[in-house]
Amino acid sequence: MLLAWMGPALACTSVIISGKVRADGKPVMFKHRDTSHLTNDIQWFQGEKYAFIGLVNTDVPLEKEVWAGTNSAGFSIMNTATYDLKEDDVPADRMDREGYLMYRALEICATVEDFEHFIDTLSKPMGVEANFGVIDAQGGAVYYEMDNWKIRAKYDVNEEPTGYRVVTNFTWQGREADRKGVDRYEKARSLLAETCIPIAEWDHDFLINKISRSGAPILRSITTAAVVFENGVMWASLGQPDKNPYKPYTVDGRSGRP
Repeated sequence: MLLAWMGPALACTSVIISGKVRADGKPVMFKHRDTSHLTNDIQWFQGEKYAFIGLVNTDVPLEKEVWAGTNSAGFSIMNTATYDLKEDDVPADRMDREGYLMYRALEICATVEDFEHFIDTLSKPMGVEANFGVIDAQGGAVYYEMDNWKIRAKYDVNEEPTGYRVVTNFTWQGREADRKGVDRYEKARSLLAETCIPIAEWDHDFLINKISRSGAPILRSITTAAVVFENGVMWASLGQPDKNPYKPYTVDGRSGRP
């Protein structure tokens, strides 16, 4: 399978919380998006196997790409760009295909295992250099470090001693000299470690307010959205999260309070 090319994704800050430490037993996934596409929207799609909703670039509405999303099977996915893994000569115009990969995954995947099989079936090079976060309705909660050729590392958040994992724009398998987003990684980890709110209560409200509205270095001029996946609902603040409210979206298109 060959995924079409689109422009670069710049950066993001993300967190996955294991369902094992939450009151309802369900994993939660958070993405604070930074990108050169300054207007974002939430759109509904009828995929090949599953319907899904996703965060999209408003200026390229016809492209089959999403930058975070959830489907009717309870499978959710997001990514953060990395700059420390690529060791090949795949040209720039064949890279930055993460949005297309996630669109296709939302069409056909229901579980973490489905996603891993999907990656195995893709033709290579995949045109990606990224961390991918995935949660599912069975409690799966995983981060993957991926390059053009394979999954380089897998981190099961259910095995994290803290009960959660923070990821920005570097990998643990890549070149330390090329790491990006270390300051945002340290800030997000500090915010979570120092909070007095029990981890069992960390939800969309906590994550958006605690992290996305925390100011620099996480909140930047290129911040375009904050999204949280929780119990089959995608909570989204579009635009600058410190200035805009958030609202819930579900796969069938219903939304709650603005």
